[in-house]
Formats: sequence, C-alpha cells, structure tokens
Amino acid sequence: MSAVHWQRFEGFAICVAIIAAMVAIDLAWWWVFALFLLFDLSMAGYVRGPRLGAFLYNAVHNYGVPAVLGAVALVTDAQWLGVIAFAWAFHVGADRALGYGLKHDDGFEHTHLGLIGRTRRGATPTS
Repeated sequence: MSAVHWQRFEGFAICVAIIAAMVAIDLAWWWVFALFLLFDLSMAGYVRGPRLGAFLYNAVHNYGVPAVLGAVALVTDAQWLGVIAFAWAFHVGADRALGYGLKHDDGFEHTHLGLIGRTRRGATPTS
C-alpha cells in the first residue's frame, strides 16, 4: 500500500473510532453528521484567492484544534465542547478517507494526498 492509501485508511479508522467512542460514552453520535458541512465553510477563503483559501482550509482541516478542544472538554467536563471536537475530527478523518488532503496554495485541487477533481481526471497516471 502506498503512503496515500495508508493516510486514507487512517482517516477512515479515525471516523470509526470517533463514532465508537461517542456511542461508548453515551454522546449524541448523530451530531458528527449534523455538523459535518460546518467545517467546509473554511473554503470561503478561496473567493479571495488560492493562498488565503489554502491557509484557511488547512487551518480548519487538521487534527490540532479538535485535539485541544477535546482536552478542554475533558478538563472542564463540557460535553458540548467534546461533541464539537469529535465532529470536527470526524470531518477531518472523512476528508482524508475520501482523498481530500491539506491544500497547496496553487489551487484547491492540489493536495498533500495528490490531485483531486478535474485536475486528477486530466492527470497522467504517474502524477
């Protein structure tokens, strides 16, 4: 398996683990689906150009902030914050599983997991 396939599998595994954890600790697991598209609002930066778009997208589409939110939720016993952290991490994992990686600043379709969208369809098999 290639490194990209491993990262995509990792994203899928994280999604499964999040749902299992939410069920195990009796949180409303369906929130991960209700909030799913919220995190894609970060793509609005692409209206101003690919550099800002990539910056905002990457700032939201990584596990750093959900990990911090999850830690704060544990320390403060704020379940609602834990639900947001789980939903956020689920979104990132699902994106990775589907092949949507962190963006390069030359355009939305160039990700750390390879090309996506129309660019991929027109790409040579080695790219």
